Amino acid sequence: MCRFLMVKSPSPIPVGPILERFAGMAERSRAPDGDRQADGWGAGWLDQRGNWRIRKSIRPVWEDSGAFRGIPESRVFLIHARSASFPRHKEVIAYNQPFVDDAFAFVFNGFLRGVSFPFPVKGDIGAQKIWTLLSSLMATAGPETCLARLMELLDRNTRLIQALNIGICDKNHLFASCRYIGDEPYYQLHYHKAPALSMICSEPLAGFRFSPMPRQGVFKL
Repeated sequence: MCRFLMVKSPSPIPVGPILERFAGMAERSRAPDGDRQADGWGAGWLDQRGNWRIRKSIRPVWEDSGAFRGIPESRVFLIHARSASFPRHKEVIAYNQPFVDDAFAFVFNGFLRGVSFPFPVKGDIGAQKIWTLLSSLMATAGPETCLARLMELLDRNTRLIQALNIGICDKNHLFASCRYIGDEPYYQLHYHKAPALSMICSEPLAGFRFSPMPRQGVFKL
């Protein structure tokens, strides 16, 4: 499994301090099987022109927090700390999220078994395939509708969904869906909402008031 954070603010804010708190959380966090999120990280942010910028590394995020100092202020940003599912998928920086296109940024963590679609889906790993499906859906509808359709599609073509957490930024809003069976302390998403700052995160960050995110439907900030 992995950890992720999405942040938005009405105006640009310093990125580094919040990402450093995320890195500390990721270092302390353990998956139900004891695994750590030590297989690299990726951060994305909007620049002054409203374009996505990305920085990625194959180092554990808590060993690389000095890289945050070079990220400028932004009103929307996100970060993902990766735990590779298989040894052969480690140290492949292209597998690190977030994944972005011109309009959206995407983060995911989950544990799915027996996924089989009746049509080809582009991607080498599960996260890439889910991003491919979601991108295709969002070509014709908005994020809330498409997240709901994606969940239905995965339900029909997956033997077991142990956990399925997806986050999307559309440059103005944060959208997320949260599903899991068991191991709630690890799989539950949380949100912080205030006029100056809104966040969705895999675990609460120190210094902010987070609440558990609903497990049904699509959540929007």
